[in-house]
Amino acid sequence: MTTTGEAAGMGVRGAPTGPWWWARRRSLVLDVCLALASVLECVGEGARFADEAALPVLLGVLAGVLAGSVMLVRRRWPVAAVLVSIAVTPAQMGFLLGVVGLYTLAASDVPRRIIAVLAGMSVLGTLVVVFVRFDRDMAQDGYTPGAWLIVAISVLVALGLAGPPVLLGMYVGARRRLVESLRERADGLERELSLLADRAEERAEWARSEERTRIAREMHDVVAHRVSLMVVHAAALQAVAVKDPEKASRNAALVGDMGRQALTELREMLGVLRRTPEGQVAERPSAAEPVRLAAAMAAASGGPAEGAVEAPAGAAPGVTLVTAEGGEGPGLADLEDLVGQSRAAGMVVELLAEGEERSYAASVEQTAYRVVQEALTNVHKHASGAKTWVRLARREAEVALQVENGPSDGGADVRLPSGGNGLVGMRERVSALGGVFVSGPTDAGGFRVSAVIPGASS
Repeated sequence: MTTTGEAAGMGVRGAPTGPWWWARRRSLVLDVCLALASVLECVGEGARFADEAALPVLLGVLAGVLAGSVMLVRRRWPVAAVLVSIAVTPAQMGFLLGVVGLYTLAASDVPRRIIAVLAGMSVLGTLVVVFVRFDRDMAQDGYTPGAWLIVAISVLVALGLAGPPVLLGMYVGARRRLVESLRERADGLERELSLLADRAEERAEWARSEERTRIAREMHDVVAHRVSLMVVHAAALQAVAVKDPEKASRNAALVGDMGRQALTELREMLGVLRRTPEGQVAERPSAAEPVRLAAAMAAASGGPAEGAVEAPAGAAPGVTLVTAEGGEGPGLADLEDLVGQSRAAGMVVELLAEGEERSYAASVEQTAYRVVQEALTNVHKHASGAKTWVRLARREAEVALQVENGPSDGGADVRLPSGGNGLVGMRERVSALGGVFVSGPTDAGGFRVSAVIPGASS
């Protein structure tokens, strides 16, 4: 059986450094020295007892060696050490073994009732031996004290030999258990902190991934629509350059205007990316820049955007992830201009609005604008010349959108590239605000995009 202190030492330091049941080599050296002292004591007492009892001295010496050697196993089997000391008490040997054995037993993890029973047996055995020896010595000297005096002296001697080692052992054992529990708590806290650090790193990586996705979606919306219209106008310009110089000039002017608008939006976005949350221009982006980007976007717009969600704990203090752009930007009021740009590019598009004009949260209006913008871009790419309907329904608690185009009329193919991310981006935008997004082909051979975005009017 291993004592509490030894178990704590082995638990903290790993495998024991000493042989067998010793946690440390110095513990082995100490027990060997105590065993040698105990053997010498038991051998002397055993020889004297054998001489008084008319027994062979060699037998007493052998018993003394065996009894004293039990000191070596006191840490492994403290109960055995105490039992042997009690067994040899009538021979008045094993004094050191009894004292050290009781201390080791009290400091170990043995149940308290067993410690109490063995300590009581040791006290009783010592009491009987001291009483008999004292009474015999007094009778040999011709002095006959009262029985109460002999009992009192015997009790004092027995308690004096057993009490201090038991109390000291209980104190040391309790202290060792306290130290062990504190070490276990420290190890547990260290493991918990390590887990929290790992989770914080995972959440920070999640936040960076969300920011990269959002930035890619914004760049796609800004570039794809403008550049798509520019390509359409450039194709028309090429077709009419010789036949109708005046129309070619108008198309060229439109291409220039759209290019300037695209550059303006790109500069605004890049300006946000280049600024820290405090508004200072960053000379070199740090590793946490993707996580701080949302805070910079919120700071640029005067506060956290409506529709933003808090970043997970551990990502960065005070950072919010913007699910849809907040602050100043395009909204429902700009849909007429957006449709007009598509009309100028040759698309037959009709805007149908229902409900009273009302304002919604910036995130809701901008998401609605981006959905219509991307849907019109897809019509330019995949259904050139198709008639298109843009339907807008303003309601008290939501905004409903639908962009539907008929089949393509087989117009000129402007060969616009497609990355396949338009529908995914629209769905992500709408879902981030708790809305519903549906898209798919129509029975007439066209395509329909529908979205319902919740948001109370202000």
